[in-house]
Amino acid sequence: MKIIKKSLLVLVVVILLLAIALISYIFYLKPKYEGEVLLKDLNKETTVYFDDYGIPHIYADNPKDAMLALGYVHAQDRLWQMELMRRIAPGKLSAIFGSVAIDNDMFFAGLGIEEASAKAIATLDKNSPSYQLTMAYLDGINQYMDEEVTPIEFQLLGVKKEKFTIKDVYNIFGYMSFSFAMAQKSDPLMTDIRNKYGMEYLKDLGIDGAFNSVKIKNSKSKPEEYAAISKSVAALLNKSPIPPFIGSNSWVIGGKKTKSGKVLFANDPHIGFSQPGTWYEAHIVTPEFELYGCYLAGTPFPLLAHNRDYAYGLTMFENDDIDLYQEENNSANANQYKTPTGFADYTIIKKIIKVKDTSDCVLNVKVSRHGPIMNDLIKGLNSKNPVAMSWIYTQQPIKILDAVYTLSHAKNITDFQRGVKLIAAPGLNIMYGDAKGNVAWWATGKLYKHKEGVNSNFILNGASGNDDIQEFLDFSKNPSAMNPDWNYVYSANNQPEAVDGFLYPGYYLPEDRAKRIINLLDPKSDWDKEAVSKMLTDNTSPVSPIVAAELIHNLALKKLTKNEGKALEYLKNWSGRNDVTDIAPTIYNKWIYFYLKNTFEDELGADGFEQFLSTHIMKQAIAKLLENEKSLWWDNVTTKGKKETRSQIVSQSFKQAIGSLEKQLGNTVEKWSWSTVHNVEFKHPLGKVAALRKIFNVGPFAVSGSNEVINNQMFHYTNDKEYTVTGGPSTRIIIDFSDVENSWSILPTGQSGNPFSKHYNDQAKLYNEGKFRKMKMNKEEIVKTGTKLVFKAK
Repeated sequence: MKIIKKSLLVLVVVILLLAIALISYIFYLKPKYEGEVLLKDLNKETTVYFDDYGIPHIYADNPKDAMLALGYVHAQDRLWQMELMRRIAPGKLSAIFGSVAIDNDMFFAGLGIEEASAKAIATLDKNSPSYQLTMAYLDGINQYMDEEVTPIEFQLLGVKKEKFTIKDVYNIFGYMSFSFAMAQKSDPLMTDIRNKYGMEYLKDLGIDGAFNSVKIKNSKSKPEEYAAISKSVAALLNKSPIPPFIGSNSWVIGGKKTKSGKVLFANDPHIGFSQPGTWYEAHIVTPEFELYGCYLAGTPFPLLAHNRDYAYGLTMFENDDIDLYQEENNSANANQYKTPTGFADYTIIKKIIKVKDTSDCVLNVKVSRHGPIMNDLIKGLNSKNPVAMSWIYTQQPIKILDAVYTLSHAKNITDFQRGVKLIAAPGLNIMYGDAKGNVAWWATGKLYKHKEGVNSNFILNGASGNDDIQEFLDFSKNPSAMNPDWNYVYSANNQPEAVDGFLYPGYYLPEDRAKRIINLLDPKSDWDKEAVSKMLTDNTSPVSPIVAAELIHNLALKKLTKNEGKALEYLKNWSGRNDVTDIAPTIYNKWIYFYLKNTFEDELGADGFEQFLSTHIMKQAIAKLLENEKSLWWDNVTTKGKKETRSQIVSQSFKQAIGSLEKQLGNTVEKWSWSTVHNVEFKHPLGKVAALRKIFNVGPFAVSGSNEVINNQMFHYTNDKEYTVTGGPSTRIIIDFSDVENSWSILPTGQSGNPFSKHYNDQAKLYNEGKFRKMKMNKEEIVKTGTKLVFKAK
């Protein structure tokens, strides 16, 4: 008996010691939010106060010290994210994840981002403030890596720490720029449809811009199979550990339409969800400037920011800045291709991709005068028919560092516009408002034209030269508006109006969000912060009830089941709202899926249809195709001797939708609430391991919102039981120039990327409830409520 007691005592002691060790280890891994830190290269003592949500408020005597501190605190919360971000563009994920990441690495390594980064860096003025402050920021990151605790992800994966360089900054911006683009997802698919079925089929997909009915107002060859490009690129971006940029809303309301008479600024960039989230907030105060910004991991200047004088943010322009060209090889020499002046040699770039769990992968990238040959970078494309990717980002001078520096350190609206002009790619809508009452937006990007008749929605002819870019436009031709007489500016990724009669081609999103924004902004002239916050979390679609009514109008069923009748009643009475308690969205989205499937899958095939569902063209087609009773798409090409009609497809789809919902959710329609099917989980790359999911992932949560409402909680159409939300507002920001110290923001999960920090997920509940927190700028309040970390010279 004594032996048993002693054994139990020993076991208890061992468990206690292990528990103490584990707790100590977790405490050791947490970010340091108070105390003192010694830093090299620091000129004067710098103080950082962390507020109640872990936002650093950096008070420094000079900008370099502020940036050194920013790099340090950014690294202690987001070093793992920084590591992932810098590895994507040069193709270095396989070195930590193994062969599962080879396809991703081969593709991005071949795009030429790393080479373009090196070329841009070679031209930098090393005495410029943008360069000097960037180097101070990187110094802060590297000192944290040298002196402080290694993130748990590094330890679990065996990642070796290497110093950050300015090339990493450029590579991160390069990945961001590529993730904005849509041509590589859409153009190959559209080319296949044209080659197989003819141009008549494409009229109903609006690739001529005819579907873009709500526009942002200005105040000034032989058949080939190309779908492999669309499929492969979409799959790579979907599987990437770093989420792509997708869309966004923003509006800036002039003083004549606000209760206070001061400008109100709102922005919510739509980005694929991940954990940690995209943005890191930081507030910097020096004698020279003050700035409260949202930073990408590993970058020194914010893409969204404000101070007491002005605010800026962004949405995606969705312009076309990628063209794909079919090159023609020399039949006698596979290393040559045809040009308008004869055959030319491909440039061959050799790359070595390090792979953690196997031998190195050797990649030989062929590059034509248009760009890298995609056949070498992705699977499934016929190697005898080389397709090159021409991308403005790698072909034009990259001035992104000077651009974002200028945006974040502008002295006035003219100075700010100078920064906007420097961005050749990606295409952005830069939104602006200031304390003087100015509101403005500018579309960035080096815009260009082809010859008349060249349709860049297709794979172009690379050999003749006839399809090459003919003219680059001056920045004055970019769409924009400054202080328009309607007293606001907005963007929802919809197409801008024509400039000089030219509608710039792109992959714009449908009118839904734009229409809702205009309908809300136009009639109201007493906007305040609370009203804007409700608008940012608005879940109502002005278009979906119209589509539902059109579907119902085309329904030809002689007899309805009990549940079919109930479902129709919910849709008939639907306002377009998508709250968690609503039932109509569950029915509507299932019907939309089957309507799309029965309309397009017979022509596109299963893989082509899945790829079609990931394009903006699909979103444009949902409402517009229903209007055309004679569309060729209604006929099922696999049923010989029979021609299906719109009514038959709509009716068949309705039957299938209700049957599917009954099977998945039961026979009680009243229980088919949106909350049962519309869910989000913010996923960390290591959360894919079941044992680590609860440690690293945040959620799941049932959420309101839907595709193409202002609260754009995005999902892929599917017949699965649940619609897994893949992306949405990466932050929601409201800047009120009548009370700038009490402006609002919210992040989807939390400020920190460290799973052991209390700020890893402390905003998730607020975010999913549509609430906000204060973006503090009042020093007295910050000091009173925050913890204090002091940096001293080493």
